[in-house]
Amino acid sequence: MEKQTTFFSGLFIMLSIVFGAFGAHALKEILEPAQLQTFEVGVRYQGFLSMGVLLLALNMDRFSFEIKRILWAMLIGMILFCFSIYGLVLGRHFIDPKAFGFLGPITPIGGAISIISWCLFLFRLLKYGQR
Repeated sequence: MEKQTTFFSGLFIMLSIVFGAFGAHALKEILEPAQLQTFEVGVRYQGFLSMGVLLLALNMDRFSFEIKRILWAMLIGMILFCFSIYGLVLGRHFIDPKAFGFLGPITPIGGAISIISWCLFLFRLLKYGQR
């Protein structure tokens, strides 16, 4: 088990629950349906990606290859993807529609990092296997 990634993945799972409740209750009447749906995409992916990292971190001793850096890449990709979505939705609604426009390009970068890190994990799993 890798303590840091286990802790952070658990933290982000908890935050996805908090953000989901926040979206369902506090933001439901404030945001437009399309904005709320976009916010919920961030929450959903945060939960899925964090759960995947948690499962791998808890079982990292089962792999015959090093996955610590892959786990961190997975977390970084999730943070960039999901939190840029939150910033785009909330920043544009509550602060200034143009102030958070810089986050737009960050979302696909985070998504690409997530996809690449999962592909790398699967490639290494096929190549090196488990213990």
